[in-house]
Amino acid sequence: MEDDAGERSSFVIGLIENRAKEVGVAAFDLRLASLHLSQYIETSSSYQNTKTLLQFYDPMVIIVSPNKLAPDGMVGVSELADRFYATVKKVVMARGCFDDTKGAVLIKNLAAKEPSALGLDTSYKQYYLCLAAAAATIKWIEAEKGVIITNHSLLVTFNGSFAHMNIDATSVQNLEIIEPLHSTLWGTSNKKRSLLNMLKTTKTVGGSRLLRANLLQPLKDIETINARLDCLDELMSNEQLFFGLAQVLSKFPKESDRVLCHFCFKPRKITNKVMGVDYARKSQVLVSSIILLKTALDALPLLSKVLKDAKCFLLANVYKSVCENEKYAAVRRRIGEVIDEDVLHARVPFVARTQQCFAVKAGIDGLLDIARRSFCDTSEAIHNLANKYREDFKLPNLKLPFNNRRGFYFSIPHKDIQGKLPSQFIQVLKHGNNLHCSTLELASLNVRNKSAAAECYIRTEVCLEELVDAIREDVSALTLLAEVLCLLDMIVNSFAHAISTKPVDRYTRPEFTDNGPMAIDAGRHPILETIHNDFVPNNIFLSEASNMVLIIGPNMSGKSTYLQQVCLIVILAQIGCYVPARFSTLRVVDRIFTRMGTVDNLESNSSTFMTEMKETAFIMQNVSQRSLIVMDELGRATSSSDGFAIAWSCCEHLLSLKAYTIFATHMENLSELVTVYPNVKILHFDVDIKNNRLDFKFQLKDGARHVPHYGLLLAEVAGLPSSVIETARNITSRITEKEVKRMEVNCLQYQPIQMAYHVAQRLICLKYSSQDEDSIREALHNLKDSYIHGRL
Repeated sequence: MEDDAGERSSFVIGLIENRAKEVGVAAFDLRLASLHLSQYIETSSSYQNTKTLLQFYDPMVIIVSPNKLAPDGMVGVSELADRFYATVKKVVMARGCFDDTKGAVLIKNLAAKEPSALGLDTSYKQYYLCLAAAAATIKWIEAEKGVIITNHSLLVTFNGSFAHMNIDATSVQNLEIIEPLHSTLWGTSNKKRSLLNMLKTTKTVGGSRLLRANLLQPLKDIETINARLDCLDELMSNEQLFFGLAQVLSKFPKESDRVLCHFCFKPRKITNKVMGVDYARKSQVLVSSIILLKTALDALPLLSKVLKDAKCFLLANVYKSVCENEKYAAVRRRIGEVIDEDVLHARVPFVARTQQCFAVKAGIDGLLDIARRSFCDTSEAIHNLANKYREDFKLPNLKLPFNNRRGFYFSIPHKDIQGKLPSQFIQVLKHGNNLHCSTLELASLNVRNKSAAAECYIRTEVCLEELVDAIREDVSALTLLAEVLCLLDMIVNSFAHAISTKPVDRYTRPEFTDNGPMAIDAGRHPILETIHNDFVPNNIFLSEASNMVLIIGPNMSGKSTYLQQVCLIVILAQIGCYVPARFSTLRVVDRIFTRMGTVDNLESNSSTFMTEMKETAFIMQNVSQRSLIVMDELGRATSSSDGFAIAWSCCEHLLSLKAYTIFATHMENLSELVTVYPNVKILHFDVDIKNNRLDFKFQLKDGARHVPHYGLLLAEVAGLPSSVIETARNITSRITEKEVKRMEVNCLQYQPIQMAYHVAQRLICLKYSSQDEDSIREALHNLKDSYIHGRL
């Protein structure tokens, strides 16, 4: 299906987004008959990730849906295509063509790979947007080119965005990034059991969204990560800056990012016939947005004052690009010419309504002044009516609440009503200890008051037209301000706040290398350590010469917690936050794969073992050199020989890659890998046996310490007959004897290779070491001695 354009681009791209700032991309390469699917959360209002992808694919056609409704504060992918890719052919397809269910069926039929390897079986819900984009793209290609794509011929790949780490839906669940795994079991009081809930101390909606997006898609760019870490260093060492920033950020409106979307779009002119209730509502939203914008711009000088002496690149850049930007002062001056200085953003419905009616300065528009007079007169008449009823009907506690739907109404406590309510009161509703009601007079005044307010909004918008056009000229500066506020909210109110509430030095700055080892000293589980005061820290060390760690230990010894802990520390480090460890140095991870849960999946008719194999297939076919793979208990859900064989061959395959793998298992036979492959390291969780009971230490130690028959001990506690236990002991001792002999033979055979790998591993560590030259020389000399005398 080669495109006729020769050297020109051969990509057709489908784009779609939802209101949660997620974007689905389907890039179809006509020349190679391949389909590249991407789905990610767009972290910047300027659609930086989408622009990067479009730049990479350089499409000849962009397919979008007609729906231009973008998330709050965003321009929308359709608008993006118009604005930045005007020379590219744009096709608008009906919303019904973007059908994710149809897309999933198409890909299952057309993909050359098995659906399980693509992650479709386990991650269908995660990829629904890019599947919808794929459905529209394939439909257009087949119709436009007059072809039908052959079944099982299409090369399909799933990617995230280039700038971010990819974590699949299963791993998000296993690692408890957004939701705790057993939320129903733990109950509502245990909300802190997910990483998001632990860090969610942000003060704005945009900050919370950015935090969630970062946790699901951590950064891969070391420069950006280090810029955030430098910022945290300064905040942690400068209390005045930290508290000053936290205080200033609270002065900005919580909806800053949402407000800006009202200036991104210019609505079509509406004729007088259409001017109705909805138009009044639009005017109300616009006036509210300008008041919020004024509040945000009023807080900018305070931000400027706090950031003036900031040293780190990130904060200095914010000061330079935002605080020193003249555009904000110009917008503020323009607003000051039209909007009354005393007007502030209010949340109480009637106060907000009054503020919006009186937002524009008096004397600018005669019709507006008349509408205001009418609004004031009716509001006053309503309050006078309430006073009259208090006296006439002897109801001293009669109150006059207001809401946008109902307008004004009366609230009378039950205790004030002796017998029946007077007949004047209508629409009576019981509400707690009060009665809510109205009267015909009040209803009439409400209509007049609402009509006067609507007229105020319409006249206000006419007055604001010129101001809004002027604001729209600087919309890029306002978008930048929204992004900056969200970023500062996340770094100050989430990251810095989380670190400052812990004891000193509990969280430390991670270091990053391009291809160095992953070393975490005294790492702790960020969520569990907040629940358990006596959490036992553990280390991890992985390098190219030792890229797999095999962890052995009885049930409940801490293996699953440890696996989760390592992944969460990597995620925290790559979002630019300190980590719960004494020291850590990491290489940037591009994908995290986990295989942890063991449950039947009844919806897809998969047994425990089938689910396990589908997850493993997904890992094996999508793993890259920079991935981090965490596997807990592989192969135990089938026969012991088959399970062992699968676990062994999976380990061998992963050992041939440069990816870092942590593999936890109960199969002690797997420890034989360490005698054959020099790049395997074996560790165990320390357990003592006291009075035939297991005493868990939760401490990770080197080597494969054999806990004698812990399964039999648990079986004995459970109440199996002693004769059965005795027979089982005899059988297991014979099997163990054979294994020990075989391992001794392997050790002798592969010892020279093991020695060479140990030397290589130490040399790699020295390569990335930050020690002085003399220390490195001494280390090299000691390494040479150890190698000669066989002490490695």
